[in-house]
Amino acid sequence: MSLTDALWRAMPPTRLLDGGMDYADVLALRTRTAAGQPWEVAAEHLADARLARTPANPVTALAELRYAAADLLFAQMAFNFDEPRKVALYDRFTSVVAQAAELATPRWERVELPFAQGTLFGWLVRPSAPVIGTVVVFGGQSGWGATYLPIADALARRGMAALLAEGPGQGETRTRGGVLLDVDVRAAYSAFVSHSDGRVGLWGNSMGGLYAATAAASDDRVAAVCVNGAPAAPRLLGFRTFDEQACAMLGTEDRQAVQANFDRLALRPEDRIRAPLLVLHGGADPIVRLEEQKPFLTAAEGRADLKQWDDGEHTIYNHAAERTAYVADWFADRFREQKD
Repeated sequence: MSLTDALWRAMPPTRLLDGGMDYADVLALRTRTAAGQPWEVAAEHLADARLARTPANPVTALAELRYAAADLLFAQMAFNFDEPRKVALYDRFTSVVAQAAELATPRWERVELPFAQGTLFGWLVRPSAPVIGTVVVFGGQSGWGATYLPIADALARRGMAALLAEGPGQGETRTRGGVLLDVDVRAAYSAFVSHSDGRVGLWGNSMGGLYAATAAASDDRVAAVCVNGAPAAPRLLGFRTFDEQACAMLGTEDRQAVQANFDRLALRPEDRIRAPLLVLHGGADPIVRLEEQKPFLTAAEGRADLKQWDDGEHTIYNHAAERTAYVADWFADRFREQKD
């Protein structure tokens, strides 16, 4: 399999759209890579074209910046380890998100939290209406922070703030903050909880679902938690992309060290999730089997819901609009149920 084919398998059109890329750019990326242009070059050129436009209308300008940011986000995913090209592309992504933040209403807040002799990063997106709660949203091995702006939109429309977190081993927290996946991950996500307004939910996608569940088991302040496509006991899969990304998060190429760290991070037999729990599963997920998610449901002491899509891809990319609406509604309902 060629590198381009591997990248398209890891980032199919459903994932690109879910991450905020415009459909026209998805088609253009396909055309450019089919003609032999490297993935990251093609995606960055698409971002450059967006950034070259200067719409006078701030609404249109914000949309163009968001599309450009998505192009840069997926450009940097061509690299698993933090080589200079990847870091430069991610820095450009962050810079474009910062420009978009200035045009957003309300303005998105850049979050920087000291942790473990380093810094955790993220973006806080608030609704215009009064906040009924905050959902900390995060990913796993390759999609982080502002990747989830479309989810933040859905939460904001329902009166919730979204803290788009870059946790240990992720994004700028890794490349600039120096915080890798060898720290107390539960405590790291509790730091994001401390920075949130009102009742707080955790929505973890892919491997991030494990971190959401274990943080909820360790922090009674968590009011609701969603696990989207995560194994309770993570393992190396033998796929180059997954395994190299796991190494990068820990800052090593020692596979045995990565697996030992996965064992440390796994859901423990004594873990109990007291907050309402929602587990999402895709029947066509090639990475995580339903059996690997069932321990989260077993650990639940209260309400535990399982939502399945028979044809669902990993983290339900191919039903993104329905998935996001379903989970946003679920969080809104849980927060309102717990209203004093």
